[in-house]
Amino acid sequence: MLYKNNKEIKNSQSKKIFWLQTASRDTALHKMADLEVLKQLKKRKYQIYIIRTKSKKNQSKILENFQLNQISVPLKRIPLILPLIRTILFIFLLPVCILRLKPDFIIQAPDVSIISLMPIIFFSKLKRVKIILDIRTIPVETSGFRGFMLKFWFVASLIIAKKFFDGITIITSSMKEDLCSRFKINPGKVGVWTSGVSPKLFDPSKYASKKLKFKRKLGLSGKFLIFYHGIFTATRGLTQTIEAIKLLKNNYPKATFFLLGRGPIDSKLKHIIRKEHLQGNVIIHDAVDQTEVPKYISICDVGIIPLPDHPYWRYQSPLKLLEYLAMEKVIVLTDIPAHRSVTDNNDCALYLSSIKPTEIAKTIEYAYNKKTNLKTWGKIGRKIIEEKYTWEKVADDLENYLLSLE
Repeated sequence: MLYKNNKEIKNSQSKKIFWLQTASRDTALHKMADLEVLKQLKKRKYQIYIIRTKSKKNQSKILENFQLNQISVPLKRIPLILPLIRTILFIFLLPVCILRLKPDFIIQAPDVSIISLMPIIFFSKLKRVKIILDIRTIPVETSGFRGFMLKFWFVASLIIAKKFFDGITIITSSMKEDLCSRFKINPGKVGVWTSGVSPKLFDPSKYASKKLKFKRKLGLSGKFLIFYHGIFTATRGLTQTIEAIKLLKNNYPKATFFLLGRGPIDSKLKHIIRKEHLQGNVIIHDAVDQTEVPKYISICDVGIIPLPDHPYWRYQSPLKLLEYLAMEKVIVLTDIPAHRSVTDNNDCALYLSSIKPTEIAKTIEYAYNKKTNLKTWGKIGRKIIEEKYTWEKVADDLENYLLSLE
Protein backbone atom coordinates (compact mmCIF):
# COMPACT_ATOMS: atom_id res chain seq x y z
CA MET A 1 0.00 0.00 0.00
CA LEU A 2 1.37 3.40 -1.00
CA TYR A 3 0.73 6.71 0.79
CA LYS A 4 1.50 9.86 -1.18
CA ASN A 5 1.27 13.56 -0.42
CA ASN A 6 -0.64 12.96 2.82
CA LYS A 7 0.97 15.67 4.89
CA GLU A 8 -1.51 16.95 7.40
CA ILE A 9 -2.90 20.43 6.92
CA LYS A 10 -2.57 22.17 10.25
CA ASN A 11 -6.00 23.69 10.38
CA SER A 12 -8.34 22.59 13.16
CA GLN A 13 -11.35 23.53 11.06
CA SER A 14 -10.35 21.53 7.96
CA LYS A 15 -12.45 18.55 6.90
CA LYS A 16 -11.23 15.26 5.51
CA ILE A 17 -12.87 13.58 2.54
CA PHE A 18 -12.29 9.99 1.40
CA TRP A 19 -13.13 9.74 -2.29
CA LEU A 20 -13.38 6.12 -3.40
CA GLN A 21 -12.24 5.79 -6.98
CA THR A 22 -14.09 2.85 -8.49
CA ALA A 23 -12.32 2.78 -11.87
CA SER A 24 -9.14 3.89 -13.58
CA ARG A 25 -9.42 7.45 -14.91
CA ASP A 26 -5.91 7.77 -16.33
CA THR A 27 -6.74 6.09 -19.63
CA ALA A 28 -10.06 7.89 -20.12
CA LEU A 29 -10.61 10.41 -22.92
CA HIS A 30 -11.09 13.19 -20.41
CA LYS A 31 -10.36 13.87 -16.77
CA MET A 32 -13.33 13.17 -14.57
CA ALA A 33 -15.33 15.98 -13.03
CA ASP A 34 -14.75 14.84 -9.46
CA LEU A 35 -11.02 15.61 -9.72
CA GLU A 36 -11.74 19.19 -10.75
CA VAL A 37 -14.23 19.82 -7.97
CA LEU A 38 -11.97 18.15 -5.41
CA LYS A 39 -9.16 20.46 -6.42
CA GLN A 40 -11.45 23.38 -5.59
CA LEU A 41 -12.30 21.87 -2.19
CA LYS A 42 -8.59 21.42 -1.51
CA LYS A 43 -8.13 25.16 -2.02
CA ARG A 44 -10.69 25.63 0.76
CA LYS A 45 -8.50 23.62 3.16
CA TYR A 46 -10.32 20.31 2.79
CA GLN A 47 -7.99 17.32 3.01
CA ILE A 48 -8.80 15.05 0.09
CA TYR A 49 -7.79 11.38 -0.04
CA ILE A 50 -8.33 9.45 -3.27
CA ILE A 51 -8.57 5.75 -2.37
CA ARG A 52 -7.87 3.66 -5.42
CA THR A 53 -6.20 0.74 -7.09
CA LYS A 54 -3.71 1.27 -9.88
CA SER A 55 -2.49 -1.01 -12.62
CA LYS A 56 0.42 0.88 -14.18
CA LYS A 57 3.42 2.75 -12.80
CA ASN A 58 2.44 5.96 -14.56
CA GLN A 59 -1.23 5.89 -13.65
CA SER A 60 -0.85 8.26 -10.71
CA LYS A 61 0.33 11.18 -12.85
CA ILE A 62 -3.06 12.83 -13.24
CA LEU A 63 -3.76 12.69 -9.52
CA GLU A 64 -0.29 14.02 -8.79
CA ASN A 65 -0.91 16.92 -11.16
CA PHE A 66 -4.03 17.72 -9.15
CA GLN A 67 -1.91 17.53 -5.97
CA LEU A 68 -4.45 15.34 -4.19
CA ASN A 69 -3.55 12.78 -1.52
CA GLN A 70 -3.54 9.18 -2.65
CA ILE A 71 -3.97 5.90 -0.86
CA SER A 72 -3.32 3.42 -3.64
CA VAL A 73 -2.87 -0.33 -3.98
CA PRO A 74 -0.99 -1.70 -7.01
CA LEU A 75 -3.23 -4.21 -8.76
CA LYS A 76 -2.97 -5.79 -12.18
CA ARG A 77 -5.83 -4.82 -14.47
CA ILE A 78 -8.01 -7.88 -15.04
CA PRO A 79 -11.20 -7.27 -17.08
CA LEU A 80 -14.52 -8.16 -15.43
CA ILE A 81 -13.11 -9.43 -12.13
CA LEU A 82 -11.06 -6.34 -11.24
CA PRO A 83 -14.07 -4.60 -9.58
CA LEU A 84 -14.62 -7.63 -7.37
CA ILE A 85 -10.96 -7.80 -6.36
CA ARG A 86 -11.00 -4.07 -5.65
CA THR A 87 -14.07 -4.53 -3.47
CA ILE A 88 -12.40 -7.24 -1.40
CA LEU A 89 -9.32 -5.07 -0.92
CA PHE A 90 -11.42 -2.07 0.14
CA ILE A 91 -13.21 -4.18 2.78
CA PHE A 92 -9.90 -4.55 4.62
CA LEU A 93 -8.31 -1.24 3.63
CA LEU A 94 -11.08 1.20 4.54
CA PRO A 95 -11.34 0.40 8.29
CA VAL A 96 -7.57 0.88 8.63
CA CYS A 97 -7.73 4.22 6.78
CA ILE A 98 -10.67 5.40 8.90
CA LEU A 99 -8.90 4.55 12.15
CA ARG A 100 -5.71 6.24 11.05
CA LEU A 101 -7.01 9.37 9.30
CA LYS A 102 -10.48 9.88 10.85
CA PRO A 103 -12.31 11.26 7.80
CA ASP A 104 -15.42 13.43 8.02
CA PHE A 105 -16.92 12.21 4.74
CA ILE A 106 -16.68 9.10 2.56
CA ILE A 107 -17.95 9.50 -1.00
CA GLN A 108 -18.61 6.49 -3.23
CA ALA A 109 -20.02 6.07 -6.76
CA PRO A 110 -22.58 3.36 -7.66
CA ASP A 111 -20.50 0.22 -8.14
CA VAL A 112 -20.00 -3.29 -6.80
CA SER A 113 -17.39 -1.87 -4.40
CA ILE A 114 -20.24 -0.32 -2.42
CA ILE A 115 -20.22 -3.67 -0.63
CA SER A 116 -16.90 -2.69 0.93
CA LEU A 117 -18.68 0.05 2.88
CA MET A 118 -21.23 -2.21 4.50
CA PRO A 119 -18.97 -3.51 7.31
CA ILE A 120 -18.01 0.02 8.35
CA ILE A 121 -21.46 1.65 8.25
CA PHE A 122 -22.11 1.01 11.95
CA PHE A 123 -18.46 1.72 12.76
CA SER A 124 -18.58 4.99 10.82
CA LYS A 125 -21.64 6.12 12.78
CA LEU A 126 -19.64 5.78 15.98
CA LYS A 127 -16.85 7.79 14.39
CA ARG A 128 -19.34 10.33 13.03
CA VAL A 129 -18.27 9.75 9.44
CA LYS A 130 -20.86 10.77 6.84
CA ILE A 131 -21.19 8.33 3.93
CA ILE A 132 -22.49 9.69 0.62
CA LEU A 133 -23.38 8.02 -2.68
CA ASP A 134 -22.39 10.23 -5.60
CA ILE A 135 -24.11 9.70 -8.97
CA ARG A 136 -22.49 11.32 -12.01
CA THR A 137 -24.42 9.24 -14.54
CA ILE A 138 -27.01 6.53 -14.78
CA PRO A 139 -25.95 3.38 -16.69
CA VAL A 140 -25.88 4.00 -20.44
CA GLU A 141 -25.48 1.64 -23.40
CA THR A 142 -26.15 -1.33 -21.18
CA SER A 143 -26.21 -4.28 -23.57
CA GLY A 144 -24.63 -7.63 -22.71
CA PHE A 145 -23.43 -9.03 -19.40
CA ARG A 146 -21.39 -5.96 -18.51
CA GLY A 147 -24.42 -3.73 -19.08
CA PHE A 148 -26.57 -5.99 -16.92
CA MET A 149 -24.05 -5.77 -14.08
CA LEU A 150 -23.82 -1.98 -14.39
CA LYS A 151 -27.59 -1.68 -14.06
CA PHE A 152 -27.74 -4.22 -11.21
CA TRP A 153 -25.12 -2.49 -9.07
CA PHE A 154 -26.53 0.94 -9.83
CA VAL A 155 -29.93 -0.09 -8.48
CA ALA A 156 -28.35 -1.98 -5.56
CA SER A 157 -26.25 1.06 -4.67
CA LEU A 158 -29.29 3.33 -4.61
CA ILE A 159 -31.23 0.94 -2.41
CA ILE A 160 -28.29 0.60 0.01
CA ALA A 161 -27.70 4.36 0.09
CA LYS A 162 -31.37 5.11 0.63
CA LYS A 163 -31.43 2.87 3.71
CA PHE A 164 -27.96 3.20 5.23
CA PHE A 165 -26.08 6.23 3.88
CA ASP A 166 -26.22 9.77 5.20
CA GLY A 167 -26.79 11.37 1.81
CA ILE A 168 -26.85 11.13 -1.97
CA THR A 169 -25.53 13.62 -4.50
CA ILE A 170 -26.70 13.69 -8.12
CA ILE A 171 -25.44 15.51 -11.20
CA THR A 172 -28.64 17.36 -12.25
CA SER A 173 -31.89 18.47 -10.67
CA SER A 174 -33.90 16.64 -13.32
CA MET A 175 -32.02 13.39 -12.60
CA LYS A 176 -32.69 13.95 -8.90
CA GLU A 177 -36.42 14.28 -9.56
CA ASP A 178 -36.41 11.16 -11.73
CA LEU A 179 -34.47 8.95 -9.30
CA CYS A 180 -36.30 10.19 -6.21
CA SER A 181 -39.60 9.39 -7.90
CA ARG A 182 -38.58 5.97 -9.20
CA PHE A 183 -36.83 4.80 -6.02
CA LYS A 184 -39.01 6.67 -3.52
CA ILE A 185 -36.07 8.58 -2.04
CA ASN A 186 -36.64 11.56 0.22
CA PRO A 187 -35.57 14.60 -1.89
CA GLY A 188 -34.36 16.31 1.28
CA LYS A 189 -31.62 13.70 1.52
CA VAL A 190 -30.32 14.47 -1.97
CA GLY A 191 -27.97 17.23 -3.09
CA VAL A 192 -27.07 18.36 -6.60
CA TRP A 193 -23.71 19.35 -8.02
CA THR A 194 -23.39 19.53 -11.77
CA SER A 195 -20.62 19.21 -14.29
CA GLY A 196 -18.44 22.28 -14.59
CA VAL A 197 -15.74 23.78 -16.75
CA SER A 198 -12.60 25.82 -16.28
CA PRO A 199 -13.05 29.24 -17.97
CA LYS A 200 -9.29 29.66 -17.71
CA LEU A 201 -8.53 26.49 -19.68
CA PHE A 202 -11.46 26.90 -22.07
CA ASP A 203 -10.73 30.52 -22.94
CA PRO A 204 -11.34 31.46 -26.60
CA SER A 205 -9.16 34.58 -26.35
CA LYS A 206 -6.07 32.35 -26.02
CA TYR A 207 -6.62 30.98 -29.51
CA ALA A 208 -7.91 34.03 -31.39
CA SER A 209 -4.59 34.69 -33.12
CA LYS A 210 -3.62 31.03 -33.59
CA LYS A 211 -6.73 29.21 -34.76
CA LEU A 212 -6.44 30.03 -38.48
CA LYS A 213 -2.87 28.79 -38.54
CA PHE A 214 -3.87 25.61 -36.68
CA LYS A 215 -6.81 25.07 -39.00
CA ARG A 216 -4.50 25.43 -41.99
CA LYS A 217 -2.05 22.97 -40.44
CA LEU A 218 -4.85 20.39 -40.25
CA GLY A 219 -5.73 21.00 -43.91
CA LEU A 220 -9.13 22.47 -43.03
CA SER A 221 -8.81 26.04 -44.29
CA GLY A 222 -12.09 27.35 -45.67
CA LYS A 223 -14.12 24.51 -44.18
CA PHE A 224 -17.28 25.07 -42.15
CA LEU A 225 -16.56 22.76 -39.23
CA ILE A 226 -19.19 20.95 -37.21
CA PHE A 227 -17.31 19.61 -34.17
CA TYR A 228 -17.84 16.65 -31.85
CA HIS A 229 -15.42 15.28 -29.26
CA GLY A 230 -15.67 12.35 -26.92
CA ILE A 231 -16.46 8.64 -27.15
CA PHE A 232 -17.82 7.15 -30.38
CA THR A 233 -20.71 4.77 -29.67
CA ALA A 234 -23.80 3.71 -31.58
CA THR A 235 -26.30 5.65 -29.48
CA ARG A 236 -24.86 9.16 -29.73
CA GLY A 237 -26.26 10.23 -33.09
CA LEU A 238 -22.91 10.13 -34.89
CA THR A 239 -23.91 7.93 -37.82
CA GLN A 240 -27.00 10.11 -38.32
CA THR A 241 -24.80 13.20 -38.40
CA ILE A 242 -22.58 11.62 -41.06
CA GLU A 243 -25.72 10.84 -43.07
CA ALA A 244 -26.72 14.49 -42.70
CA ILE A 245 -23.33 15.59 -44.09
CA LYS A 246 -23.96 13.30 -47.06
CA LEU A 247 -27.25 15.13 -47.69
CA LEU A 248 -25.45 18.51 -47.53
CA LYS A 249 -22.42 17.57 -49.58
CA ASN A 250 -23.57 18.78 -52.99
CA ASN A 251 -25.05 22.14 -51.96
CA TYR A 252 -22.66 22.81 -49.07
CA PRO A 253 -19.34 21.15 -49.99
CA LYS A 254 -17.47 23.09 -47.27
CA ALA A 255 -19.63 21.65 -44.49
CA THR A 256 -17.30 19.23 -42.65
CA PHE A 257 -17.96 17.03 -39.64
CA PHE A 258 -14.83 16.86 -37.43
CA LEU A 259 -14.79 14.09 -34.80
CA LEU A 260 -12.14 14.12 -32.08
CA GLY A 261 -11.88 10.94 -30.03
CA ARG A 262 -12.30 7.21 -30.37
CA GLY A 263 -14.68 4.44 -29.45
CA PRO A 264 -16.17 1.03 -30.28
CA ILE A 265 -17.72 2.19 -33.56
CA ASP A 266 -14.53 3.67 -35.04
CA SER A 267 -14.42 1.05 -37.79
CA LYS A 268 -18.10 1.46 -38.60
CA LEU A 269 -17.77 5.23 -38.97
CA LYS A 270 -14.73 4.89 -41.19
CA HIS A 271 -16.53 2.31 -43.33
CA ILE A 272 -19.46 4.69 -43.86
CA ILE A 273 -17.06 7.51 -44.78
CA ARG A 274 -15.34 5.34 -47.40
CA LYS A 275 -18.57 3.86 -48.74
CA GLU A 276 -20.22 7.27 -49.19
CA HIS A 277 -17.03 8.96 -50.44
CA LEU A 278 -17.09 11.50 -47.62
CA GLN A 279 -13.34 11.58 -46.91
CA GLY A 280 -13.24 15.32 -47.57
CA ASN A 281 -16.34 16.07 -45.49
CA VAL A 282 -15.98 13.84 -42.44
CA ILE A 283 -12.68 13.88 -40.54
CA ILE A 284 -11.85 11.55 -37.63
CA HIS A 285 -8.96 12.64 -35.43
CA ASP A 286 -7.62 10.52 -32.59
CA ALA A 287 -8.22 11.60 -28.99
CA VAL A 288 -5.93 14.22 -27.46
CA ASP A 289 -5.14 15.24 -23.90
CA GLN A 290 -7.83 17.33 -22.23
CA THR A 291 -5.55 20.37 -22.20
CA GLU A 292 -5.42 20.21 -26.02
CA VAL A 293 -9.21 20.05 -26.52
CA PRO A 294 -9.82 23.85 -26.38
CA LYS A 295 -7.41 24.36 -29.28
CA TYR A 296 -9.49 22.01 -31.44
CA ILE A 297 -12.79 23.54 -30.36
CA SER A 298 -11.44 26.98 -31.27
CA ILE A 299 -11.25 26.14 -34.99
CA CYS A 300 -14.83 24.90 -35.32
CA ASP A 301 -17.85 26.94 -36.40
CA VAL A 302 -20.43 25.05 -34.37
CA GLY A 303 -20.38 22.17 -31.90
CA ILE A 304 -22.85 19.32 -32.13
CA ILE A 305 -24.34 17.01 -29.47
CA PRO A 306 -26.88 14.79 -31.29
CA LEU A 307 -27.87 12.58 -28.35
CA PRO A 308 -31.25 10.92 -28.92
CA ASP A 309 -34.17 11.51 -26.56
CA HIS A 310 -33.54 8.33 -24.61
CA PRO A 311 -34.10 7.88 -20.84
CA TYR A 312 -30.39 7.39 -20.18
CA TRP A 313 -29.41 10.63 -21.94
CA ARG A 314 -32.37 12.73 -20.86
CA TYR A 315 -31.12 13.84 -17.45
CA GLN A 316 -27.34 13.84 -17.89
CA SER A 317 -24.95 16.79 -17.75
CA PRO A 318 -22.73 16.54 -20.85
CA LEU A 319 -19.32 18.01 -20.16
CA LYS A 320 -18.77 18.81 -23.84
CA LEU A 321 -21.82 21.09 -23.79
CA LEU A 322 -20.20 23.29 -21.16
CA GLU A 323 -16.87 23.23 -22.95
CA TYR A 324 -18.41 24.43 -26.23
CA LEU A 325 -20.25 27.20 -24.41
CA ALA A 326 -17.10 28.31 -22.60
CA MET A 327 -15.34 28.52 -25.97
CA GLU A 328 -18.16 30.76 -27.30
CA LYS A 329 -19.43 28.20 -29.78
CA VAL A 330 -23.02 27.86 -30.91
CA ILE A 331 -24.21 24.28 -30.47
CA VAL A 332 -26.48 22.09 -32.58
CA LEU A 333 -28.12 19.85 -29.99
CA THR A 334 -31.18 17.76 -29.33
CA ASP A 335 -34.07 19.25 -27.39
CA ILE A 336 -33.83 17.12 -24.25
CA PRO A 337 -33.87 18.23 -20.58
CA ALA A 338 -30.10 17.66 -20.20
CA HIS A 339 -29.48 20.34 -22.83
CA ARG A 340 -32.47 22.62 -22.34
CA SER A 341 -31.70 23.04 -18.61
CA VAL A 342 -28.38 24.66 -19.53
CA THR A 343 -29.03 26.63 -22.70
CA ASP A 344 -32.79 27.24 -22.37
CA ASN A 345 -34.04 29.49 -25.21
CA ASN A 346 -30.76 31.29 -25.78
CA ASP A 347 -29.42 31.87 -29.28
CA CYS A 348 -26.28 29.85 -28.52
CA ALA A 349 -28.39 26.69 -28.91
CA LEU A 350 -29.84 25.44 -32.20
CA TYR A 351 -32.23 22.67 -31.19
CA LEU A 352 -32.92 19.48 -33.13
CA SER A 353 -36.43 18.07 -32.92
CA SER A 354 -35.01 14.61 -33.64
CA ILE A 355 -31.78 12.95 -34.78
CA LYS A 356 -33.11 12.12 -38.23
CA PRO A 357 -30.41 12.98 -40.80
CA THR A 358 -32.79 15.36 -42.57
CA GLU A 359 -33.38 17.30 -39.33
CA ILE A 360 -29.66 17.47 -38.54
CA ALA A 361 -28.92 18.59 -42.12
CA LYS A 362 -31.58 21.30 -41.93
CA THR A 363 -30.15 22.70 -38.69
CA ILE A 364 -26.57 22.64 -39.96
CA GLU A 365 -27.75 24.40 -43.10
CA TYR A 366 -29.37 27.08 -40.94
CA ALA A 367 -26.13 27.55 -38.98
CA TYR A 368 -24.15 27.78 -42.23
CA ASN A 369 -26.44 30.45 -43.62
CA LYS A 370 -26.29 32.38 -40.34
CA LYS A 371 -22.52 32.10 -39.89
CA THR A 372 -22.13 35.88 -39.61
CA ASN A 373 -24.25 35.68 -36.43
CA LEU A 374 -22.44 32.78 -34.80
CA LYS A 375 -19.78 34.86 -33.04
CA THR A 376 -22.38 37.08 -31.36
CA TRP A 377 -24.58 34.14 -30.40
CA GLY A 378 -21.60 32.23 -29.03
CA LYS A 379 -20.77 34.95 -26.51
CA ILE A 380 -24.07 34.21 -24.79
CA GLY A 381 -22.82 30.71 -23.96
CA ARG A 382 -19.71 32.07 -22.28
CA LYS A 383 -21.88 34.21 -20.00
CA ILE A 384 -23.92 31.14 -19.02
CA ILE A 385 -20.74 29.37 -17.95
CA GLU A 386 -19.41 32.31 -15.96
CA GLU A 387 -22.72 32.69 -14.12
CA LYS A 388 -23.42 29.04 -13.25
CA TYR A 389 -20.91 26.43 -14.32
CA THR A 390 -17.39 27.30 -13.21
CA TRP A 391 -15.74 24.71 -10.99
CA GLU A 392 -15.72 27.26 -8.17
CA LYS A 393 -19.51 27.56 -8.30
CA VAL A 394 -19.94 23.79 -8.55
CA ALA A 395 -17.69 23.33 -5.51
CA ASP A 396 -19.89 25.80 -3.62
CA ASP A 397 -22.90 23.52 -4.21
CA LEU A 398 -21.05 20.39 -3.08
CA GLU A 399 -19.53 22.08 -0.02
CA ASN A 400 -22.88 23.51 1.07
CA TYR A 401 -24.42 20.07 0.82
CA LEU A 402 -21.66 18.42 2.83
CA LEU A 403 -21.94 21.03 5.56
CA SER A 404 -25.72 20.54 5.67
CA LEU A 405 -25.16 16.92 6.76
CA GLU A 406 -23.34 17.87 9.95
